[in-house]
Amino acid sequence: MWYALIIVSLWIIEVIISIEEPIDKWRHSRLNFSFIFTALSIQLLLTPIMLGTAQWVCAHHWGLSELLPYHDHWGVQIIGSFILLDFFEYVYHVVMHKTKALWKFHLVHHSDRVLDVSTTVREHPAETFIRLCFTTIWVFLTGASIGSLVLRQFFQTASNLIAHSTVKLPEKLERIFSYVLITPEMHRVHHHFELPHTDSNYGDVFSIWDRMFGTFRKRGLTELVYGIDTHFEGATEVTFKELLKVPFSGVGLPAASADKLAVGEVREA
Repeated sequence: MWYALIIVSLWIIEVIISIEEPIDKWRHSRLNFSFIFTALSIQLLLTPIMLGTAQWVCAHHWGLSELLPYHDHWGVQIIGSFILLDFFEYVYHVVMHKTKALWKFHLVHHSDRVLDVSTTVREHPAETFIRLCFTTIWVFLTGASIGSLVLRQFFQTASNLIAHSTVKLPEKLERIFSYVLITPEMHRVHHHFELPHTDSNYGDVFSIWDRMFGTFRKRGLTELVYGIDTHFEGATEVTFKELLKVPFSGVGLPAASADKLAVGEVREA
């Protein structure tokens, strides 16, 4: 319910503030929302395993959170696990970009030429499976409790949806929040079609990992062009079926130049 409430609310806000025709936005969103159905089936399969892992590590006092000072205090355990899980999600995101076999699945998310809240759910089902397997491993390593997972899901959902939305924060707030949190402006840089921007701002909830490990990047551009420069030239409407085939199609769809990708560009006001 929390996820649905936020995504619907942000989508309506985007319709109100967007210069895009509502019918075009609906067509784009309908394609991305198709991935919700594949994600739900995989989550139903793997979530019990993840929760079972959380129960086991807590029962056996296992994991990195057990090394924290005052780890017996429930607050320390939950907050410590939250921070550790966020760090490992940063690691996961870097791995998806840097490992060729995994990038083939992750590029489906990056291939969206119009970045908005619906892009959040544009995830190849194979990546959903990989991501949840990694998360289960992170739960095992950190010793995260079910309470930690629930808290993290609450904030992670809000963070991811807001980061992908077209909502623009006031410049001062954007600058202040970006010292600690992933903001929409930060994540827009991550979705720019060319390097080194694509390989930056990997953070999930916190931006501190990008700053610590040198992957933080400010905008530095007057305009951003969303998408991947090896996909979707002239494709006004890519189908769900075509997106599912992309990781297995070798080269993928024909390469696109920056001007072709400019359908998703964002200009400074």
